[in-house]
Amino acid sequence: MRPITVVCTYIAEPLFLPALRNLARSDLVEEVLIVARDPIPDILPRCSIIDKGPFASRETFHKILAQAQTDYLLFVPRTIPVVGPGTLERLIGAARSTGAATVYSDFYDDTGHGTTLHPLIDYQPGSVRDDFNFGYLALLDVSVIRDALRKYGETPPVRHAALYDIRLKMSIDHGVHRIAEPLYSVVTHRESHEREAHFAYVDPGNQPLQKEMEAVFTDHLKRIGAYLPPQRLKKMDEPEEPFPVKASVVIPVKNRSKTIADAVQSALTQETDFTFNVLVIDNHSTDGTTEIVADLASRNPAVKHIIPAGKDLGIGGCWNLGITDERCGRYAVQLDSDDLYENHLVLETIVDTLRDGSYAMVVGSYTIVNERLEQIPPGLIDHREWTGENGHNNALRVNGLGAPRAFSTAAIRGIGGFLNVSYGEDYAAVLRMSREYRIGRIYESLYLCRRWSGNTDAALSVEAANRNDAFKDSLRTTEILERQEFTRRAGP
Repeated sequence: MRPITVVCTYIAEPLFLPALRNLARSDLVEEVLIVARDPIPDILPRCSIIDKGPFASRETFHKILAQAQTDYLLFVPRTIPVVGPGTLERLIGAARSTGAATVYSDFYDDTGHGTTLHPLIDYQPGSVRDDFNFGYLALLDVSVIRDALRKYGETPPVRHAALYDIRLKMSIDHGVHRIAEPLYSVVTHRESHEREAHFAYVDPGNQPLQKEMEAVFTDHLKRIGAYLPPQRLKKMDEPEEPFPVKASVVIPVKNRSKTIADAVQSALTQETDFTFNVLVIDNHSTDGTTEIVADLASRNPAVKHIIPAGKDLGIGGCWNLGITDERCGRYAVQLDSDDLYENHLVLETIVDTLRDGSYAMVVGSYTIVNERLEQIPPGLIDHREWTGENGHNNALRVNGLGAPRAFSTAAIRGIGGFLNVSYGEDYAAVLRMSREYRIGRIYESLYLCRRWSGNTDAALSVEAANRNDAFKDSLRTTEILERQEFTRRAGP
């Protein structure tokens, strides 16, 4: 018997059947199982329709596993790639030599105007998000699947998360291996796909899927000893040390001469029943920003212009200057240098929530706008996937948690502040804070987040997106290890 069973979903496009026929004819493929709602044309001798879907449901997966008698399942979830000589041999060879549960590889993007390399990233213990990119071919060891289900339990009755559940269970005892070499090519439209997917996890239409993914992931945290019961989270006590003002709006900035005055003015026009100031950490701007901030500070004593002594700070390092400054208030509240508060009551709303809930941190919601402050899709980003009972656990599954963020200054100082980086510093802080403290949420829009060519992260190059994803996976790896140790110390 040949070692591979191919599992794919039918795609109604001209290239599908020829590419599938080529894959099915490989000497290493025993059969092809197709998930399709309707009969497909030109059925191949070794192909059969196994189910009508959805592709990642428990029911479909059980049928696949029951029918497959081969050593490996080759999942092809989105399209049929063009495989070259030796592709399947390389995947099998890597699986056998490494003992990995899953093997995947880099590939080529074929845009119709030539091919470009599409590297992926290595899998690590913190690669637990459900949208981790395995590309278009993933080889799974059937014996590892069966062992994982016996040891950690059958897949729950889900419609969307069966493959995610299996992947997490297999990864506990077995590695996931990437071949850092392009072994196939695909016809792709990456940019349009990423624009649609960028905020998919906060789309209300995806809530049933997200709830399934959260439940599967929470069970995984319990299996590996990294789950934190909500009753272990602390409220924030009122600090004993005095603060010069109740709140500080913290604005790190570098070369934002077109927007910084609007941001500062947005902070200064807040209406509150408490004192506050605005800490602008000007990270050695060269485009006139420094002069603008200096002028604003000369005309308004509430504006504190801070210029770092060195030139080695990222956004997180600038935040650290702000929160450790002797002029920083009881609460430190985010405002990016090219964004605006939505109205004059935002600061009071945030501080009231921090104070009334005894929270160490509060995260609000924001609306995406263009340079003219006109709302653009997807509009409001309110992260309603967060719940008071499980948000601190589910935070390890998703890639972001919203804005604006506000902190008890004593609490953020107490955990050591921010990482001195310019990407992911906020996510790392939320993970660390939510390990120990209760986090509050505000679901109404407080913040206008401008999207423009100089600041958007929705159209990054493959290499830049990979760096970001790998870094956040590394943050999750560290946080999972810390939570496992935290759970061991706390005991049952």
